[in-house]
Amino acid sequence: MIDVLVAGGGPAGLATAIHAALAGMEAVVVEPRSCPVDKACGEGLMPTGAAALADLGVTVPEGRPFRGIRYVDGRHRVQAEFRDGPGLGVRRTALHAALALRARDLGVRVVSGRVDAVRAAGEGVHARVTGGPDLCGPELCGPDLCERELCGPELGARWLVAADGLHSPIRARLGLDQPSGGPRRYGLRRHYRVAPWTDFVEVHWAPGGEAYVTPVGDDMVGVAVLSSERRPYDEHLARFPDLLARLDGPPVTPVRGAGPLRQRVRRRVAGRVLLVGDAAGYVDALTGEGVSLALLSARALVGCLREGRPEEYEAAWRRLSRRSRLLTSALVRARRHPPAARMIVPAARRLPAVFGAAVRSLA
Repeated sequence: MIDVLVAGGGPAGLATAIHAALAGMEAVVVEPRSCPVDKACGEGLMPTGAAALADLGVTVPEGRPFRGIRYVDGRHRVQAEFRDGPGLGVRRTALHAALALRARDLGVRVVSGRVDAVRAAGEGVHARVTGGPDLCGPELCGPDLCERELCGPELGARWLVAADGLHSPIRARLGLDQPSGGPRRYGLRRHYRVAPWTDFVEVHWAPGGEAYVTPVGDDMVGVAVLSSERRPYDEHLARFPDLLARLDGPPVTPVRGAGPLRQRVRRRVAGRVLLVGDAAGYVDALTGEGVSLALLSARALVGCLREGRPEEYEAAWRRLSRRSRLLTSALVRARRHPPAARMIVPAARRLPAVFGAAVRSLA
């Protein structure tokens, strides 16, 4: 029986599998998409996330460091630098490729397909895997690691980790979803071939939405727009004329979207199934901590399994995510009320010490 079966091969799933392999466990990842996987993402790793990536032994050959966060609202702007090293702006595809390479080097096997049913089975779980005509192959597992006999209609494991994304099917089947109140928020992202004009991540504020600008290379920035209004990307971007004037290079990637962003979850441990990454719950992309939290949570999850205390993962996840959840929820609530939303950046500018403390606590 496999030690850890991971449903979903994004950053959260691969980080979980890598930690499991480093702990001496056999880990198998089930993922329907081919590597590297792209998705709508702000693509900024906070310093804790960059450090967690290094702890995994993962080297990303591409990317660009950034030294803090800047809020911009017309003529108002305020910025705060990190205290313990830089963050890392990196294309989602480059991050995924680096994690996949590290996982493969550690002997993690990747099965092509998706987990579409889970049932308890004694001291473990059985997961039904569906996919194409062939559920794995050397092109995914690696020529020396592919074991086709592994890929029957069901895989047995001591533990199943659901890392299957924001709208996790496994989470829904287990009845772990909770209703999410308030307006639904969505994110759209694309890249522009332009040299970054700052070594800060910029969050631009306008009525109805935000634009999140991340330097991801010496000649490229990613621009994600967040809003509760469903409209085309270019219409969102038109609300930020100063930012739009800087994007004089052509867009080089198609628009990718995600949402609704807010996902409430009853709990993150259900028997021998544990949730990690976006599947474990999500508030909003505004503070840009999704990937960093996923990497830290993956380490905590495997630590709980290694110590034989999986039930402690729930409390560990809450501790890791507490500051992010509180601050992000407060900002999103303020965003719902126009008078309060207009005061966010001016208030941060008048209270730079408070803004700096918030940025550093998240970092």
